[in-house]
Amino acid sequence: MARKSNAETAANPGRLKQIALTYKMTRKADPKVGLIVAGVGIVTFGVFLAIGFLIGHPVYLGILGFLVAFLAMAIVFGRRAEQAAFGQMEGQPGAAAAVLDNVGRGWTTTPAVAMNRNQDIVHRAVGKAGVVLIAEGNPNRVKTLLAAEKKKLARIMPDVPVHDFIVGNGEGEVPLKKVRTTLLKLPRVLSGPQITQANDKLRAMGDLMSNMPVPKGPMPKGMRMPRGGKMR
Repeated sequence: MARKSNAETAANPGRLKQIALTYKMTRKADPKVGLIVAGVGIVTFGVFLAIGFLIGHPVYLGILGFLVAFLAMAIVFGRRAEQAAFGQMEGQPGAAAAVLDNVGRGWTTTPAVAMNRNQDIVHRAVGKAGVVLIAEGNPNRVKTLLAAEKKKLARIMPDVPVHDFIVGNGEGEVPLKKVRTTLLKLPRVLSGPQITQANDKLRAMGDLMSNMPVPKGPMPKGMRMPRGGKMR
């Protein structure tokens, strides 16, 4: 019991520091986040308290209002923080890879399975929907990378569905903030054993990551592939 209590005590400061750091980062991109979150809390609590006075139970509704206000503030802050994070990542090479890292259970993601010197990148995700290729970069150049990857996939696993889309804000493209939801909305057609078999085939095929280390998340804007590097 003592060990558990000590672990919880040590974990709480860590969570508070993480929340404070998230708030500071969010405030840089969204200066009004503090006022908006506080406003949501005050209005929510005020509404519940007013209802409490009207029905003759101000204490009960006040306590309930405090809890609901806290929950509402947490939800609003979480959404604003997420929007700020996407805003900071958007446009950076490798940003989609950072999103794919948090896509959820049931998906096996591999960043940068194909890349060129212009930092056009193709990432891959495998799940019940089949294989999904997520490209980011110049739409005209990246289509060549997508076509090459789809050709290889069709050769080694012709029966597995292959989806592809380009991350961006142009016509026919998927915004960075909608990458996760787009993957999760795809129809589920593969079973667990089929997913395992697909991953085994892809590992046997190998990819760019086997030949060149690529850091997770957004890459530095000045980074370019070496001229002698292998490309797809």
